[in-house]
Order: sequence, then C-alpha cells, then structure tokens
Amino acid sequence: MSSAKVTCSLLFAVGVAAIGSFQFGYNTGVINAPEQIIKDFLNRTLEYRNKEPASELLLTSLWSLAVAIFSVGGMIGSFSVGLFVNRFGRRNSMLIVNSLALVGSALLGFAKSAKSVEMLILGRLVIGLFCGLSTGLVPIYIGEVSPTSLRGAFGTLHQLGIVIGILVAQIFGLNFILGTEALWPLLLGFTVIPTILQSIALPLCPESPRFLLINRKEEEQARSILEKLWGTQDVGQDIQEMKNESAKMAQEKKPTVIDLFRSPNYRPPIIIAIMLQLSQQLSGINAVFYYSTGIFTDAGVKEPIYATIGAGAVNVVFTVVSLFLVERAGRRTLHLLGLGGMTLCTILMVVAMSLKSTHLWMSYICIVAIFGYVAFFEIGPGPIPWFIVAELFSQGPRPAAMAVAGCSNWTSNFLVGLLFPTCAKYLGSYVFIIFTFFLIFFFVFTYFKVPETKGRTFENITQVFESKSQGAANSTLMAEKGPIVDINNIEPAKESSSSAL
Repeated sequence: MSSAKVTCSLLFAVGVAAIGSFQFGYNTGVINAPEQIIKDFLNRTLEYRNKEPASELLLTSLWSLAVAIFSVGGMIGSFSVGLFVNRFGRRNSMLIVNSLALVGSALLGFAKSAKSVEMLILGRLVIGLFCGLSTGLVPIYIGEVSPTSLRGAFGTLHQLGIVIGILVAQIFGLNFILGTEALWPLLLGFTVIPTILQSIALPLCPESPRFLLINRKEEEQARSILEKLWGTQDVGQDIQEMKNESAKMAQEKKPTVIDLFRSPNYRPPIIIAIMLQLSQQLSGINAVFYYSTGIFTDAGVKEPIYATIGAGAVNVVFTVVSLFLVERAGRRTLHLLGLGGMTLCTILMVVAMSLKSTHLWMSYICIVAIFGYVAFFEIGPGPIPWFIVAELFSQGPRPAAMAVAGCSNWTSNFLVGLLFPTCAKYLGSYVFIIFTFFLIFFFVFTYFKVPETKGRTFENITQVFESKSQGAANSTLMAEKGPIVDINNIEPAKESSSSAL
C-alpha cells in the first residue's frame, strides 16, 4: 500500500465529517438536564389549551415520548443509509441530510414560543432521523477517505465526536448557562450551529475516492483525490485494489439486506457486525449514565451533575487514548480489553451498591467503578463497533451492512432505555448483573469469532471471509460425497515391488 501521510486535506475532511457525530452525541445528551423545566412547559401548555391541569400520567407519557421518539427516528434513519450513499455519494449524502437537522432544530427551538407540544415531539423525531443517518454516513466516509494504516485511528473520530457532543450538551445544560426556563429552547435548537458549519464546509471536502472509482468509474478524479488526501503519488496499488473490487462488483448483483443473511460470504461478517453493535449498547453504558446521578447523590456529592460531567470528561479522554492505541494494539485486542474491564467494573458496582447502606465508603467505590467502566467502554466497545463494520464489507454490500448494523445499535439502545428503569425498580442494586452476563457473552464471541482487521485492505478482509465460506462449503461437500480431487494435480503413480504381482 502507499506511504500515506497525515495531510491538512485529510484532517479537514474527516474533521468536517465528524461534526455529524458531534450532532448525534449532543442530541443524545441534551434532553436530560432540562427535564423538569420541559415538563413544566408541557404542563402549562396543556393547561392553557384544556383549561385544566394535565394528569401526572399524561405528563410522564408525553415526556417519555419526547425522549424515546429520538431513538425511533434513529432506527428509521440508520436503516435508510443505503437509499442515499449509492445514489448521491458519501459527501453529498451528508450534505443532503443536513436539511433534516435544520428542520429539527427549528421545530425544537420554536416549540416554546409556538406553545406547541407537537413541535417538540416532531422535532425530536426529525433530529433522530438525521442522527440515525449520520451514524451510517460518517463511518463510511471516514473509512473510505482514510489510508489503510490510519483507518482505525481516524475511525475512532466518529466516537470522539459523539462523546464531545454529549459533554458539551451536559455543560450547556447547566442551570447557569442554557438549562434555564428562558433559554432551554436555545439549548435544544443549538444544533443548528454545527449544522450550518458543516453545510458550509462539506462542499470543500472531496467525495469518497472509492465511490468515484467503483460506483462512478471516474478513475482519474479518484486518483487525484487520493494523492491530495494522502500526500503521495504512490497510490497505484490502492487504485488497483479499487479496480479489482469494481470488476468483482460488476460480476455480482447488488446485494440487498436479505442477501447479507442468505449469502455464505456475507453472513459471517453481518452477524459479527450486529453482535459488535449489540455489545456496545447491551454493555449497559447508557444505563450506567442513567443511574450514575443517583449513585453520586448517595455518595454525598453536593452537585451530582458535576460528577456526571466528570464521567463525560473521562469519556472524551479515553476515546483519545483509543485513537492512539487502535493501530498499535488492534481492534480485536482493544475490544476484548474493554469488555473484560467493563465486566470487572459491573461486578464491583454490584458489590459496592449492595454494601453501601452499611459501609458508607462503598459509595466512593461505586464512583471509581463507574469512572473505570466508562474508561474501558471508550477503549473498545465505544469506538470500534462503528468503524469495524465498514471494514468488514466491500463497496457493494457496505451501505446495506451499515444500515443493518446501525439499526441494531439504535434498536438495542431504545430497548435498554425503555426496560432499564423497570429492571432497576425490581432488581435494585443487582440490576448490573444483567450487563455482566451480556459482557461475558460478548467477550467470548469476540474472542472466537471477530477477526483482526488492523493493517488489512478492504479487499484482503473480504477475501478472508470468502475463503472461510469456501472452506466450509468444501468441507460439507467432502462429508457428503467424499474428498474433492483436482485431476490437474495428480502425480503419476510410482511402481512398487508389488506391481509385478
């Protein structure tokens, strides 16, 4: 492969793309801080319309809907990635879906002045659609413009954008910044600013060279972009790899989502992709953040929101650590390390939470366990599932695979958010045992089934799965019909002393 360099053009392209990741993180975290203020808005609005106070059940239901519909939009958006990327390209698709972010931020920002509960809920749905699409588009684009030797490090930028977005939302949501009765519409509508910035900057970024060569057959333009992005003219081998992939795609029909599960070549990597996404959400990361405020309060922290922001800062720091480690240690190794560390931290949390009523110092062990849990999450299960999916598939099936993987992530995220409060109510301090079992399962799965993709080209990774499926097919055939014999490789038999008999 070419001796690629980290150029300003490359940093600009992946940085601008990662603004979409920031949007996802910001809109995930922004709704938590002003919860009571928004509930008061819902109550006043309904009382103004109906001339009587709203019931507690109705208020709770509307609030839950406003929170959960974001994930519903994300599920729909993530599953729609394939409709955009092959038709409009990777960069242009990011530009087009920014229109959803503009509409969503307008609905959220003006919901209070319009006295409209519907605008608030619809705004969360639309912004969810945008974020769902971004979770597919950003990793695809970053993966395709990055050189093989840096693909993992730059792929981590997607998760870095997410955690920075969450941290900014937590800080902006403080009651002396934007988390106030008067300013909460600005807090929710702030997402318009990164949307405008990205919309201005995206036309200055190149289209994915893989898309141009493989999908549009524009070899010279793809070569020119690669040379500029990677700071070298030695891109001949990379171009040839893309041409080989293009020739292979021409001989095959365009795979659909159903084909991913039917084809023996695609089935193993799509199962791995889904399992990695599930390992991210079913590790319980969102549940831990949900529960952390209560733990910090029990530990005697006067302002638990600052401890929660501290956990968000740990999020960012260890995502940066992963960025520097991923090309040295490898994807599989870091994912295993993260899952193993999180398993130990959940066990520590269960023990500490069970004993904190009799031993007050155990509350501080809980805090240490939470911070450790977050750190291990960002070393592996946080960033790696997003970009490794793009590595497991060639150009043809990649959009469909990203759609399936993204939808799996959003669906599991939605289910954890929906079911965790009920589980916590009945299981109390033992609720994290559920995630312990999930983490152990995903650790075992990763150890036996997930290949290392560090330093491998897309073509090479694809060939690994094809050779495995071919080997499995040959084994089945041998079991049914006996060994396969290649008549071209049969050597003439040597005469032995028994031949005279």
